[in-house]
Amino acid sequence: MSEYGKAFALMRDAAQGPWRDYTRHTFVEGLKDGTLPREAFLHYLRQDYVFLTHFSRAWALAVVKAQTHEEMQVASATVNGLMHEEMMLHVGVCADAGISREELFATPERPENLAYTRFVLESGYSGDYLTLLAALVPCVIGYAEIGSRLAQEATSETYRPWIDTYAGDQYQSYCHDIGALLDAALIRRLGENYDQLPVWSDLCKTFETATMLEVNFWQMGLTP
Repeated sequence: MSEYGKAFALMRDAAQGPWRDYTRHTFVEGLKDGTLPREAFLHYLRQDYVFLTHFSRAWALAVVKAQTHEEMQVASATVNGLMHEEMMLHVGVCADAGISREELFATPERPENLAYTRFVLESGYSGDYLTLLAALVPCVIGYAEIGSRLAQEATSETYRPWIDTYAGDQYQSYCHDIGALLDAALIRRLGENYDQLPVWSDLCKTFETATMLEVNFWQMGLTP
């Protein structure tokens, strides 16, 4: 079982090929050994800032879809973390590279970004709370897995600040909370044997689709 919970581990295992392509993408390996061109990294950060804007809106939908106060608290805390911490990290790095906050906010959205963000938002608009979580979790916990691995394997300090952000105790703790939230939400709504029900395959498909869109996002990052 994953340290991020049973449900996440089951979903990840059902999408083994796409998950490997996502978490060990050429872009990720370039972060690890420092070979990723700086231009590609800054391009990715600009697109990721746009992505996080929509991702924050999707987590806000989770507040609306929630059934318990605890579910609302985790979702609202996530929105706060995205807007006031993770997005500000992007602002700072881009500012150091001469990209103003106004330029960052005006970044044209690439088609790969558009496809991913609208998929997640549509999962929230037309789906239930579980469908939304299945679309959100690959990004959140995937970065935790990537950060944790690169913290151990990195052979360059070039992208160490990015790696340390996602390998750090604060982000890792947050992802443990998200994994626990997913487990509890499934049991609350579907029972202990949720993975034996027909709806489970639909949730896994949503998770897999989001994972494949993450692969496309990394690929986009390589083509500024």
